[in-house]
Amino acid sequence: MALEETQEQNQLHFLVIPMGSPGHYIPTVDMAKLLAQHGVQVTIVTTPVNALRFGSILDQAIQSGLPICFLEFPLPYKEFGLPEGCESIDDLPDMKMTGALMQAYTSLQTQVEQYIEQLNPRPNCILADTFLLWPGETAKKFQIPRIMFDGMNCFTQMCNHVLHLSKVYESVGDSELESFVLPGLPDRIELTRSQLPFAFNPKIKGMSDYNEKLRVSESEAYGVVVNSFEELEQGYVDEYKKVKGDNVWCIGPLSLCQKDESEKVQRGNKSSVNKNECLKWLDSQETGSVIYACLGSVSRVEPAHLIELALALESSKRPFIWVVRAGHKTEKIEKWIEEQEFEKRTKDRALLIHGWAPQLLVLSHPAIGGFLTHCGWNSTLEGVCAGVPLITWPQFQEQFYNEKLVVQVLRTGVSVGAQKTSVLWGDDDKPGELVKSEAFVKAIEMVMEEGKEGEERRKRAKELSKMANKAIEEGGSSHRNMTRLIEAIKNQERNTKLI
Repeated sequence: MALEETQEQNQLHFLVIPMGSPGHYIPTVDMAKLLAQHGVQVTIVTTPVNALRFGSILDQAIQSGLPICFLEFPLPYKEFGLPEGCESIDDLPDMKMTGALMQAYTSLQTQVEQYIEQLNPRPNCILADTFLLWPGETAKKFQIPRIMFDGMNCFTQMCNHVLHLSKVYESVGDSELESFVLPGLPDRIELTRSQLPFAFNPKIKGMSDYNEKLRVSESEAYGVVVNSFEELEQGYVDEYKKVKGDNVWCIGPLSLCQKDESEKVQRGNKSSVNKNECLKWLDSQETGSVIYACLGSVSRVEPAHLIELALALESSKRPFIWVVRAGHKTEKIEKWIEEQEFEKRTKDRALLIHGWAPQLLVLSHPAIGGFLTHCGWNSTLEGVCAGVPLITWPQFQEQFYNEKLVVQVLRTGVSVGAQKTSVLWGDDDKPGELVKSEAFVKAIEMVMEEGKEGEERRKRAKELSKMANKAIEEGGSSHRNMTRLIEAIKNQERNTKLI
């Protein structure tokens, strides 16, 4: 999948460097396609396993004539004590190995720099995941503008910013459940220490140093690309621009660049369910009647927690799709499903997907009435695009921020009431907070109810969906921002030639 090394005159060349995790990789590939659709030559740095994983959707883009390709480098997993073929966070047998995987990715720096040295002309821009430090060093070495791809949203960035500046969480001492208000935000947002990302947990070894390096790296970047759209969180976009300067471009929702059915199915991993079987099942359900439950690509939820969810879905008496996945603990929950004959006893109104689901395809179906989600930003935004109300069950990291955005600011979701982290990153054997089935059932009923509150929630969700689709159309805010981003890099190139 190599492109010719020569560039057309005046055609920009972006070198895109994703992080090894589906939640980062998928929107990065979406963004690369979007850049290519705007006439930019795009080269995506990847590794063999990830090239296989995302190759089909890229092949489709290349066949359609888009100037996009993978630049594949081997990842020395053995050198860093990783299992064979382990090139992504969701492949790790233990989250304690995340640091080793990040170190392995750092080893790509030398190979990437050797590639850049051979190019004439060199790339006009390096667009790299915000969590990768080494692309900043490479950009400085070759004097190439670097743009960070932020896979989160401006709301999350502002929460992190005010927490870093104010240290307001210190006001509650060691209490994990006493709430505090984040100062200076457009809305009143309350959190507890147990709901904060790992960056604010002094007990996690090395996290403080890493985050300080990230802050320095961010300050040196030319700009930030955000997978969001201005109309969704205008107040927070404005505040973030005050912090970062004007070079903040909201170009999302990136998932909406998948236009046809085949693209929606191919996005991410190979689907674990037949597309036609899935659609046939959905077609047989009433409009807005189905609950879709999926907890993300890096799900490490304890089997005991998933059992509570399963019992709640059964107790709801509503049709549902449940994506069964628990990382290396999947075998335990699968055993429970088999022993309890759960699939058999719910077969008249349930579809269980064991592995990877074609989420965009499912969410876009009119039968879906509610999305039970872990509040990862990709899933949250995909729910927004589909116009579906959310049932929120955040697990860790910025997911509690996203819940606040959905439930309090956008008012399109209902929380199951999780008060603290249920997944302890790097400590997979310690169970976090258990949410009982009754809490799930209550939240499901509130989202699916036909009363005034439920109707208003659905109405707001549909309005946001229309805004999202309008944002990416020609003349929309995200389309304009993509044009501005490209123009900014063109101007940088012109200024460089004048020096």
